[in-house]
Amino acid sequence: MLTVADIMTPNATTIASGATVADAIDLMQQQQIRALLVEHRSQDMPFGMVTERDIVYTVVARGHNPEAVLVQDIMRQPCISLAPDLTIQEASQVLSDTGVQRAPVVQDGQLLGVISVTDILMRGMPTPVLSR
Repeated sequence: MLTVADIMTPNATTIASGATVADAIDLMQQQQIRALLVEHRSQDMPFGMVTERDIVYTVVARGHNPEAVLVQDIMRQPCISLAPDLTIQEASQVLSDTGVQRAPVVQDGQLLGVISVTDILMRGMPTPVLSR
């Protein structure tokens, strides 16, 4: 049975909470990704998450200057995190129950990667066998 660790994206891209939204936009464009994990300031704090949707809805749509807004002002924190040994079904249920698209994969306070609904669909689902 596949687990979160089997299909997660390792080496998730992170950004400091004190970075500007403009910095986040630049990093997302360079990496061609839709979300960044926001680094936690201490081990006992959860990770945050900032997504393209957060930026568009909270900054762009309201006419704010991305150079003047900090990531910590628009990030979602705490964001849920998933253990690497969860099954794909368990992870899917957590994402469904919380309504989030992606979550960091964390074990013993260490960031291992990130998993998204796209990962589950593209890598966590069995390929259907078509009969002729």
